[in-house]
Amino acid sequence: MAAALPACYHGAMTKKECEDLLGKKNKDGAYLIRDSETIQGAMCLCVYKQKVVYTYRLLQSHNGYYTLLTVGGLDETFFKTIDDLIRHYKRKNQGLAMHLRHSVKRKTALLIQPQRELQAQPSKSPEQRPPYVNIDLCIFLLQQNYVFGEMLSPGL
Repeated sequence: MAAALPACYHGAMTKKECEDLLGKKNKDGAYLIRDSETIQGAMCLCVYKQKVVYTYRLLQSHNGYYTLLTVGGLDETFFKTIDDLIRHYKRKNQGLAMHLRHSVKRKTALLIQPQRELQAQPSKSPEQRPPYVNIDLCIFLLQQNYVFGEMLSPGL
């Protein structure tokens, strides 16, 4: 990837680590980007609002542009860079549960490394961590004949 990743990109991070980090920030509109645990090559934009973490799938198309899957009915918008995408979603009423307000930056330099295998860890009680809402729109993708950002031919 030619473009540098933004400071809010945390790389391989579990859902629980993300919840904990955003929960510590405890500010509506706090956000970060992490690698998806379920789809190799995809990322997630995670946004905190009223003690709930909302997760949106962030995909890169075959032509290098980025798109974010939001609630159904909104037109899919493509961005040249992740920074362009972030600028767009800092505006209100763009389809997110909360517009982006507070970037949660990684504290250390990001080293290029293979995705680590994520191990199950005992989870905290619900009172200790924010609820996690996964906005995974696989059904939307299937309805749109997409497979990870690439269009299928109608005959397949």
